[in-house]
Amino acid sequence: MLKFSKMHGLGNDFVVIDAINQQLELSSSQIRFLADRRRGIGCDQLLLVEMASESSIDFKYRIFNSDGSEVAQCGNGARCFARFVRDKELTAKDSIAVETASGVIYLNLNTNGDVQVDMGLPHFAPTDIPFLEEQQDITYSLLLSDEQQVEIGAVSMGNPHAVMLVDDVKTAEVEILGPMIENHNQFPERVNVGFMAISNPSQIN
Repeated sequence: MLKFSKMHGLGNDFVVIDAINQQLELSSSQIRFLADRRRGIGCDQLLLVEMASESSIDFKYRIFNSDGSEVAQCGNGARCFARFVRDKELTAKDSIAVETASGVIYLNLNTNGDVQVDMGLPHFAPTDIPFLEEQQDITYSLLLSDEQQVEIGAVSMGNPHAVMLVDDVKTAEVEILGPMIENHNQFPERVNVGFMAISNPSQIN
């Protein structure tokens, strides 16, 4: 029997599994089944809590997309990860060092129940994202599959992100543009797509 918890962070939902206190080897097909919203549990991503490979690190954090592929990082998942290891009494610490595929991140549990994630510095060099572009720039022009040209920013916070500036996030064509950008051939590992509107000099939606 598989023991798991279902959690969410800012709308992203996760299946979180303690792989320290139960023996576990999941294949890609099993992960796809668990993530299936009709036949399985249903989730955006599956998170595994594992023993760290070094004594100076508290845990190893592994992330799998709903298609079974493993990815390097997820900030919302990291917040759920921190709450999970505390609630399951896997640690009593307020500050946790966590090993990920893209390096060590630091999770802090505040007294009000919030979780802060220090994911390190952003990476803008195309080779670090990865993004197939010869030179680093502030924005890039992408030709989409419907021949539409869009402008994006590209950054990695341990996993690739594309950010598109729009007039209004509520009316942006998220469901149309999102998948085309996510699967664009200039992002060899695919990309998380965000839409941003600047309300004023101190507020971004």
